Amino acid sequence: MAALLLSGGMDSVSIAWWKRPTISIFVDYGQKPAQAEEAAGRAAAEAMGLRCEVVRADCSALGSGDLAGRPASAVAPASEWWPFRNQLILTLAGTAALQFGETELMIGALRTDGHHADGRPEFIGKISSLMEMQEGGLRVSAPAIGYSAPELVEVSQIPQSVLAWAHSCHTGNLACGQCRGCVKHFETWEALGWTPH
Repeated sequence: MAALLLSGGMDSVSIAWWKRPTISIFVDYGQKPAQAEEAAGRAAAEAMGLRCEVVRADCSALGSGDLAGRPASAVAPASEWWPFRNQLILTLAGTAALQFGETELMIGALRTDGHHADGRPEFIGKISSLMEMQEGGLRVSAPAIGYSAPELVEVSQIPQSVLAWAHSCHTGNLACGQCRGCVKHFETWEALGWTPH
């Protein structure tokens, strides 16, 4: 039984459609766009008949960069980098996944996420090994790690009407149109030949 870490962005929404997890888990860890991400994730999950659980843990004091509404750290590889973000949210979502009897937790990492260390296959393998060796034996997987965003959308065969719910902005609840998340969102729609809603 597999759970999905559902961020409300294009990648996790596409994976939800493609892999049909038994449950989706959204984590509000204090990120600026949390409200819009949660609303997008819930709407997409509802369109799929997928249960959506929410975990809240305000870690905003620990963040940096666009997602925290502060200047990026000196060691940040990109403006949206939040220290140990995937490790943090996988731990929180993994705790919830175990409560629901899940044995696997999927994350929406792509081939093109490698500029962040925690978006690489090596990280997925190590975090999975770490969580598997602990009680509960939860495995972490990244089913789309070999794809770019447009490739994932095509493989998943998600309808445009469902993908339109996705929220990708890193800076807030309204799309800024300028951050890396917004740019990726619009570039993906353009690559697919779709018109954003």
